[in-house]
Amino acid sequence: MSTTFIQRGGSIDYTPVAAVSAGDVVVQGDLVGVAKLDIAAGKLGALAVTGVFDFPKATTSASALAAGAKVYWDAAGEVVTAGAGGGANKYVGKVVRAAAADAAVVRVRLEQ
Repeated sequence: MSTTFIQRGGSIDYTPVAAVSAGDVVVQGDLVGVAKLDIAAGKLGALAVTGVFDFPKATTSASALAAGAKVYWDAAGEVVTAGAGGGANKYVGKVVRAAAADAAVVRVRLEQ
């Protein structure tokens, strides 16, 4: 059997069980994507799995993130964090612009 090219891979098809809003982070196993547009429940849409996005982050005194730092998606808190949470948090990518502890967002380059 031969391998067949399907797409470039910057986005992947996704059909959610429940409606997803544009900008929502979607985790499928170890694959983390961002909804490009609103996707109705049961309808085919797309998740970006590459690119640079502003993600929400915690604003606690210990939440500063340096450029180049690896970050993980904390689904319970709906923020990126520097910690893997013992495997509970899924790897998202690397910080491309440092964010101070009091910053509400951090710019991250998605990596899979």
